[in-house]
Amino acid sequence: MARSIDYGTLMHRAMRGLIQTVLADVARNGLPGAHHFFITFDTTHPDVAMADWLRERYPSEMTVVLQHWFENLEVGDDSFSVTLNFGNQPEPMVIPFDAIRTFVDPSVEFGLRFETQPTDDDDEDDNEEEDIEAEDETPRQDAEVVSLDKFRKT
Repeated sequence: MARSIDYGTLMHRAMRGLIQTVLADVARNGLPGAHHFFITFDTTHPDVAMADWLRERYPSEMTVVLQHWFENLEVGDDSFSVTLNFGNQPEPMVIPFDAIRTFVDPSVEFGLRFETQPTDDDDEDDNEEEDIEAEDETPRQDAEVVSLDKFRKT
């Protein structure tokens, strides 16, 4: 059988590497300027670690905001961990890069969307990087879960 280059998987790996690099810089140096992130992830991913009450409330997908209040951001090879504030209740979370569905920095109108969650062995090649149009957000003190529909181009 003829061998082919799996551009879809390579692109996903590169985009997740970009997210890893950005988060590692923020972990070392803090958020620069007005930058902040909306990160949507698959809560059913087997390596996601989060409080049971959050998993019950968001059984398939959750969007977190890294902006004003977050602590203990640590970035590893396959995942990142962070403590977020939900109604004055700090909650640690571990989010694998493979679980991320969207990563948006509305301050510079930058976004990545992963159409599917392929593994390295999948033959999916229809996954593309997309910009997601963003609006300015009002400052918030707590982590929050938001819908990204208002950031998507129609």
